[in-house]
Amino acid sequence: MENARPKHLANLVYNKLKVSRQHPDLPALAVLENLFDCLFFTSMCREESDLIKVTVTMIDPANPDPHPPKQHVPERWSYIPFSKPIKMNAKSLAKLSKAADPCSSSLAVYYNEKGIFIWGMIDQAMHYENFLNYESDIDSEQPGLFQVSIDDIGTLSVLFDYQLLATLKQHVLVQRYLDVMTIGPISKILRQNATTLKTTLKQYLRERYPNATYTEWEDFLDNLWIQTLSRLLLKIQYYQHGGAILIHSDHVDLDIKYQISYNRLLNAMIAHAKACIDNAMLEAKVEETLDSGKRAVGKSLYHQESRAFYAKAGTADEITGAISFIASQTCVDGVVLFDTNLVASGFGTVLRSKRMPRKIYVSSAATASPKSLIAADPKHYGTRHRSMIAYCWNHPTALGMVISQDGEIRAFHRIDDKLIMWENIKTRQYASRS
Repeated sequence: MENARPKHLANLVYNKLKVSRQHPDLPALAVLENLFDCLFFTSMCREESDLIKVTVTMIDPANPDPHPPKQHVPERWSYIPFSKPIKMNAKSLAKLSKAADPCSSSLAVYYNEKGIFIWGMIDQAMHYENFLNYESDIDSEQPGLFQVSIDDIGTLSVLFDYQLLATLKQHVLVQRYLDVMTIGPISKILRQNATTLKTTLKQYLRERYPNATYTEWEDFLDNLWIQTLSRLLLKIQYYQHGGAILIHSDHVDLDIKYQISYNRLLNAMIAHAKACIDNAMLEAKVEETLDSGKRAVGKSLYHQESRAFYAKAGTADEITGAISFIASQTCVDGVVLFDTNLVASGFGTVLRSKRMPRKIYVSSAATASPKSLIAADPKHYGTRHRSMIAYCWNHPTALGMVISQDGEIRAFHRIDDKLIMWENIKTRQYASRS
């Protein structure tokens, strides 16, 4: 939806709350409109020369935890009230944002007959962020009715638990992100690119665990590959510099300024997959031993299972380190180049292809079905996008991704006689709740 305003986002949230019926007392539409107006105008402010980034949680101070779990986990959120509530406006929100990094906390807000107020803070948000960014497999419970994040100037995102409802980007309301990583042509390319990973692990299973079934692990390996690329894109977004990656084994029409061969990301994924398999197999063996009536497991089995557990954690950290190493290279002007195995071949790469298609096709669906394609003029895009369009047009096997300074990710790939562009791509681990 174009020419959207904060009130349109408020209306979406209001309708979502009415449908959910999980809380008897819901804010009126006027309250939500005031909330989103305040957040929208705050996003245009600066505090100590920094852009505002903050998350607020709509949560009732009179009953902040209406359904506590029977068993609390140590990392569960808690609320820390202020001695006095603070009237919420652009000034107070901007000031408090410096103390509420979205990666660690959110501001607790609510309303009364006098308006909206900030009554405290909520901690332990890092676990929520880690899950969204594929840094953790554990999704922790979220407080309140919903969360709203200021992500950039004029950019607000609304989440209900782990479900992304919508994002307002200046004047565009985005209600649907394309899951191109798991559905459609791009997903097919990525799964094919994971062949080395899958072939290596298939052989490992055959040699180490001959009774295991490879098909039980194939989805895990595909997801590991796709999640690793998603994490790389998220890390590039974090720098807010803008950048681009190109996945192509052919170096024709490329001027690689800083040529390297960095295969640690691939090797770390292989090592992590092996450790995950070892850990799962050994855990199953421990359970089988205990289920058989024995009161303890053998020393050797205990040590094997422990080593596999720590290897799993260590190789996960290695993947994180390799992703950070590569992502920082996008801060140099030019493209980061990968082969199809996600081995980094260089950075600062200039794309030399000049011949442009007369038009490109923007897909509103991950599958790029004919009905979803809308023709667009490639000249309407910036230099970074146009160079990627030209390269992918002239090299049909290439997959290109451009990350704008505002965080928007667009993917490019040629299908037959059409250069397809996907935008509003889903990279975070959003999940629906029933």
